[in-house]
Amino acid sequence: MIDNSKYLTPRGIVAELDKYIIGQKEAKRNVAIALRNRWRRMNAPEDMMKEIVPNNILMIGATGVGKTEIARRLARVADAPFTKVEASKFTEVGYVGRDVESMVRDLVEQSVHLVKARKKEEVKAKAAQVVEDIILDALIPPVMKPVSPGPNMFPENSATDADDVELNEKTREKFREKIRSGELDERKIEINIAQSVGSNVGVIGGGMDEVSMMNIQEMMSNILPKKSKKRKVSIAEAKKILLEEEAAKLIDMDEVKEEAIRKAENTGIIFIDEIDKIATSRGNKGGPDVSREGVQRDLLPIVEGSSVNTKYGIIQTDHILFVAAGAFHAAKPSDLIPELQGRFPIRVELNNLSKDDFYQILKTPRNALTKQYEALLASESVTLSFNDDALEEMAEIAFNANAEVENIGARRLNTVMSLLLNEILFDVPDKIGANANIVVTREMVSEKLSGLVKNKDLSQYIL
Repeated sequence: MIDNSKYLTPRGIVAELDKYIIGQKEAKRNVAIALRNRWRRMNAPEDMMKEIVPNNILMIGATGVGKTEIARRLARVADAPFTKVEASKFTEVGYVGRDVESMVRDLVEQSVHLVKARKKEEVKAKAAQVVEDIILDALIPPVMKPVSPGPNMFPENSATDADDVELNEKTREKFREKIRSGELDERKIEINIAQSVGSNVGVIGGGMDEVSMMNIQEMMSNILPKKSKKRKVSIAEAKKILLEEEAAKLIDMDEVKEEAIRKAENTGIIFIDEIDKIATSRGNKGGPDVSREGVQRDLLPIVEGSSVNTKYGIIQTDHILFVAAGAFHAAKPSDLIPELQGRFPIRVELNNLSKDDFYQILKTPRNALTKQYEALLASESVTLSFNDDALEEMAEIAFNANAEVENIGARRLNTVMSLLLNEILFDVPDKIGANANIVVTREMVSEKLSGLVKNKDLSQYIL
């Protein structure tokens, strides 16, 4: 049984998403239920656990309304491996069906990265102790303890050696305290750093698939001897380099691979964007539609559940959560082949962003653009702040630009903020020095963005 007390409830998941994403209540509710259902499945009886399949989600909405952000944030809330792929890339010239499996391999890579990072954190304290000893040996090499005097050795020499050992140990302890306190961080020492051996293997004749190639390269890297080279670095830098190396040595990679496969299988999320670009018109049976339908048929077995070979082992895709998204301007969800439609039973329509949504996006989220620019200038000891009426003006300008030219959603705010603050960013720190206090007002916004408002074409500002 899995202890669900440490996992968020659907309401808790939505509350987490609300910290970063404005609006889209229905989409958030659906992904929250889908995520919680995965944890419920892990607590179900074993015979039913295999039968419960995830309810994959199809998000329908214009670009920039938050489809990708919802899926990405969901993965972070769940501490789950996540990968994003554009379905349209599989329609490119030279496409072969096997490439569709690459998104599953990318998911496993992400899973390995997550598991390895957690395992390293678990052994960090032990690795730090080893690193401390390596640095101490480089600063004050240990003196060997004297051997018991034999028939041909003088006892008085041993006594002298014993004094040397005691003095050496006291000196090492003093330096150990200095290393821990950071007092010696600037001092340079020479350390051995392991180097990965390049294993670029070429195969004459071709015809080898991606997995086989990866397996051969990994085998060659294991056969070839590991090299190390000496580098002179500061103790602070040596701590970082050696901590990574020593933590990696303490991790069992076979255990990491097994756990990563399980994590990807049971909690992995694959986001398939631009799925509307591979939808086909029902009446048309030729031209590019043939290629698009072919991509759909290649995606189908992976979404339905199949075995995919990766360099870490075989992964079953039956319980991976697939979230697909598309604007569906030129096509409809019903233009997808029926089998694929059936694999995305939950359909959510995301709303276009209103003027008030733009205002909230600038003000409320933890990662709001205004907060990002404030942090950038704070690094130069310059204080940046925005008046409420300035945020309202920016929201109105972004909303009108989307209405008059092309609706690119919240991404329009990047254009507005860039045009508004570029001159200030250029003048800091040469013209605008440290401790300056800059307040963005409605008047400043109107003045800086007047050209954007007047220019109906706006072609140069489209991202």
